Amino acid sequence: MHRDAGPRGAGVSRRRRQRNALAQNAEINVTSLIDVAFTLLVIFIITAPALQGGIELRLPETDIQPITAQDDPFIVSVDADGLIWIGEDTQVPRDEFRTALPRFLDLAGASDVYIKADRDARHGDVAFVKGIAVTEARNRGGGIWELMDPDTQN
Repeated sequence: MHRDAGPRGAGVSRRRRQRNALAQNAEINVTSLIDVAFTLLVIFIITAPALQGGIELRLPETDIQPITAQDDPFIVSVDADGLIWIGEDTQVPRDEFRTALPRFLDLAGASDVYIKADRDARHGDVAFVKGIAVTEARNRGGGIWELMDPDTQN
């Protein structure tokens, strides 16, 4: 009897030949797929700027000078004991700070106030100084800046 003879033998042989034919032609041509992908990419690159749109504004033009930092900043410090210092050598009692700060700002010709506080200073003491300094600086068109020591930050 021949190998391919019989109802079972003939079917098995044909299936094997079909599997071998499929296994030999397992390549897929992706050239056209890549062409389409790159074409879509180019289309999106070209049309993306047109889709951004937005609100058109005519911004005002001014003749102001750029802001420059003060050479000698006006510094108010609060130490760990809650003592208030203006500059490096003038200690001001807490109850006189509200009236003393405007005088010192006028003498220095400063509008910005830089605040330094010891890391162990009480929050209430720093908030007291900052509240008064914000009011005085804003009255002069300046601002408040907090100086921090990068070595002591956590």
